[in-house]
Amino acid sequence: MGLLLLLWACAAAAGAAVGFGMDPDLQIDIITELDLVNTTLGVTQVSGLHNASKAFLFQDTEREIHAAPHVSEKLMQLFQNRSEFTFLATLQQKASTSGVILSIRELEHSYFELESSGLRDEIRFHYRFHGKMRTEVFPYRLADGQWHRIAVSLSASHLLLHVDCNRIYERVIDPPETNLTPESNLWLGQRNRKHGFFKGVIQDVKIIFIPNGYITQCPNLNRTCPTCSDFLSLVQGIMDLQELLAKMTAKLNYAETRLSQLEDCHCEKTCQVNGLIYRDKDSWVEDDHCRNCTCKGGAVECRRMSCPPLECPPDALPVHVDSQCCKVCKAKCIYGGKVLAEGQRVLTKSCRECRNGVLVKVTETCPPLNCSEKDHVLPENQCCSVCRGHNFCAEGHRCGENSECKNWNTKATCECKNGYLSVQGDSAYCEDIDECAAKMHYCHANTVCVNLPGSYRCDCVAGYVRVDDFSCTEHDECGSGQHRCDENAICTNTIRGHSCTCKPGYVGNGTVCRDIDECALKIHTCWNDSACVNLPGGFDCLCPSGPSCTGDCPHEGGLKRNGQVWTLREDRCSVCSCKDGSIFCRRTACDCGSPSADLFCCPECDTRVTSQCLHQSGQRLYRSGDNWTYSCQHCRCLEGEVDCWPLQCPALSCEYTAMSEGECCPHCVSDPCLADNITYDIRKTCPDGYGITRLSGAVWTMVGSPCTTCKCKNGNVCCSVDLECLNNN
Repeated sequence: MGLLLLLWACAAAAGAAVGFGMDPDLQIDIITELDLVNTTLGVTQVSGLHNASKAFLFQDTEREIHAAPHVSEKLMQLFQNRSEFTFLATLQQKASTSGVILSIRELEHSYFELESSGLRDEIRFHYRFHGKMRTEVFPYRLADGQWHRIAVSLSASHLLLHVDCNRIYERVIDPPETNLTPESNLWLGQRNRKHGFFKGVIQDVKIIFIPNGYITQCPNLNRTCPTCSDFLSLVQGIMDLQELLAKMTAKLNYAETRLSQLEDCHCEKTCQVNGLIYRDKDSWVEDDHCRNCTCKGGAVECRRMSCPPLECPPDALPVHVDSQCCKVCKAKCIYGGKVLAEGQRVLTKSCRECRNGVLVKVTETCPPLNCSEKDHVLPENQCCSVCRGHNFCAEGHRCGENSECKNWNTKATCECKNGYLSVQGDSAYCEDIDECAAKMHYCHANTVCVNLPGSYRCDCVAGYVRVDDFSCTEHDECGSGQHRCDENAICTNTIRGHSCTCKPGYVGNGTVCRDIDECALKIHTCWNDSACVNLPGGFDCLCPSGPSCTGDCPHEGGLKRNGQVWTLREDRCSVCSCKDGSIFCRRTACDCGSPSADLFCCPECDTRVTSQCLHQSGQRLYRSGDNWTYSCQHCRCLEGEVDCWPLQCPALSCEYTAMSEGECCPHCVSDPCLADNITYDIRKTCPDGYGITRLSGAVWTMVGSPCTTCKCKNGNVCCSVDLECLNNN
């Protein structure tokens, strides 16, 4: 049956992806919907790659190209609960510029955003996952002044990038959020009113809500297998059937139980315990567990018995007796200066036991011991020896829930667990120590002590970040020198600490940076017969001795004269010179005091107001060439244009990772239940309390606990309790 469903889904999806006669309600023509023909500010209609549709030149920064409310509403309805869509565009981006092609956002938060950076030759796809921003970076030079067709297809967590009908990248990502809010809006050619302005021509911009929508842009491409969303839909169907089966099984079991109890049924809800029936609000004592229990509405509630303070007269001692949970006073015995409590024994010529204040002779046959005589040990207040290492706790020594039994050489005692204190000097009963109230904690300044059962924790006050379990500090770690960055790395303050990035010419994780040997890797720009010499963070080109090292320099099919200086055609920021038959190329030196300084190559020299950049918060201006960190991204201002790219996170070799609130990079966790980034393997199943085998990723309610939700994570059952549900029930 499952195979037939899979074949049917594959055939249906393949037929829909062909694109001929496609339902117009499943696509949005962005340029038509935005009515760009009647938009004049910052946008001009021009000739495009073809004449089948209108093309528009985006050039000025004073523009607001976004959708009207009715378009946003249509977009929200199409995205509602959909996991498959494709964004298509034909464009010609001005060389070496950066800008946003399309953005669907709510205020400062992007749901989906496609960005092209000509400064770093990257295509970036921004999206949201569980309320947090995610970014996928694809190294590709789209901003080269040439026409390109781009298609970004998403099927559940499967991402495809096509450029000019070629599959460039294919990745598995966290499934993006698709439930847009009414405040969401669509922007074309910009991120918002002030940032991310695209410079170039855009044509044929569409969003298509069918599997493999890229085929409508490139009809010659086809597919033979179902999409990730097709498969996940089938898996979800199986999970839904499992959930229904589990609920029906639970109802049948409950019905059978009710039917079997009809003969003992009362008009009120009763409780049945160990064959006994208790009426509603009846109370009783569980002797075995020393608990007071009550029947409430057919459910049994038990609490551990609280023993009152016990003050015995001078001739008695508190002792445990059978069938009683709390100690009682019993007369003591004295023999040879030794005090014995009720039930304790002493070995004289015979074995005697203290009973009601009198030593009574008892006859006891000691069992044979399986150890040598030198390992025989006489337990305290007993008459029969045991072997060394005997487990006295296993004999039923009574200790409370907050204490634990500990074996000694000749006896067992109760000791309070860490974080608990004995009640009235009796370590069998212990209560929690409030370390915070008693000032018995190690929480330092800028923290708040929070008491926990048997322990405590130190929470950071607002505006501070954790250093260790007991300390918190402010954010300015780079300036104070409290960082671990390599001397050849750039330190950048982040929300919860700092990040380290190796300087140009070095490679590493920022904590350790190694020099790149451009000469050995053959990534230098030394020409002709000049010799490459590696330097820290760079390289130099030297001329060796010999006839080939004199005179003019051959260059790109021509000849450069000895002593001639020129700028590279493909890189205006590099200056080359010919000296004695060898060509030397270096980055242009920036002299901000010179009126002829090239501001494109030396953005730090650009002091024009038009070249300044406004911070994303709108509260601060940056000069051209300035760098800063925002929302886990490294941002740079260049001639009035802001370009941001994700901070580099260190590679993790662990199976499970999680990302804490306010952090930009994930960290390793050993417990799969704590992981928030996990790839589900449906082959790894989990048993539930209903007797059903659950697939990885399935969610169900725990048997007998309606407020507990469980999830299967690759063979591990992970459960959590809904506190609000508990309070309401």
